Amino acid sequence: MTPRDVVVALDVGGTGMKCGLVRRDGTVHHSERHPTLPQRGPGAVTADILDIAEGLAARARADGLEPVAAGVAVPGVVDEETGTAVWSSNVGFRDVPLKDLVSQRLGLPAVLGHDVRVGGMAEARLGAGREQRHVLFIAIGTGIAAAHVVDGKAFSGAHGAAGEVGHIIVRPGGPPCNCGGRGCLEAIASASAVGRRYVELSGVPGVTAHDVAIRAAAGEDLANRVWTEAVEAFADGLLTAQALYDAGIVVLGGGLAEAGEALLAPLRVALEARITFHRVPRIVHAALGDTAGCLGAALLALDSLENTQ
Repeated sequence: MTPRDVVVALDVGGTGMKCGLVRRDGTVHHSERHPTLPQRGPGAVTADILDIAEGLAARARADGLEPVAAGVAVPGVVDEETGTAVWSSNVGFRDVPLKDLVSQRLGLPAVLGHDVRVGGMAEARLGAGREQRHVLFIAIGTGIAAAHVVDGKAFSGAHGAAGEVGHIIVRPGGPPCNCGGRGCLEAIASASAVGRRYVELSGVPGVTAHDVAIRAAAGEDLANRVWTEAVEAFADGLLTAQALYDAGIVVLGGGLAEAGEALLAPLRVALEARITFHRVPRIVHAALGDTAGCLGAALLALDSLENTQ
């Protein structure tokens, strides 16, 4: 790659898309955001992805740069070998060949990755986990998912579904989950679930997880109850995750993690109370914020170029 080369990167979430042009050293030349609006259906979301990617490539050329590859990150089950968005409950993808569609539209090599796995790669290489070999990155937003990253490489599993810790059942028979199960961690401790639980109990519409965190910190009993329920459920899920992954450090990102120590401090206590023979990992806040997925998509594209040289 030359100093003029950039990669097109898109991180497609259930609510919004974080997009940009990224240089070889990881610096961002240009960034922009767009709403996902998944209620319009997967076809409309796919069309937007292609239009935005094409616009970014055109922006690069207008700025005197050369787009050389594209990386796209999406939620759900992703077949990274074929570049297919197999399934996503939050966006509605069902077997969408995004890698090929982006490559054909741009005339560039493209890669498709899982949004949390690429976010975990970025945190492990550039962010809060950069001094650790074994990193477990967990994103707590509309849903909950994890990336197990070892030496900077995230593992996708045999079917592209590794790291779906949000669907560990922590409360059998509990609240229904978008996946069709009941009592999943995601249905209790995700940002959307925390807000929804408070609304159900209080009858006050429009309360978000951020609001619950603020009210709990101020000493409101109901908010404390909802927050404690979420933390306890999260500790149960994290105990299972630690038994499986034996991480040296757990990096928490996503909207709910923005509560900072209001989440991390009680979570550390709850996990330590549950752990028997396992090593207790460090639990820290993500360093890259909501840019991790976009940076990770860029890293995936850059890695693919190196692997073809």
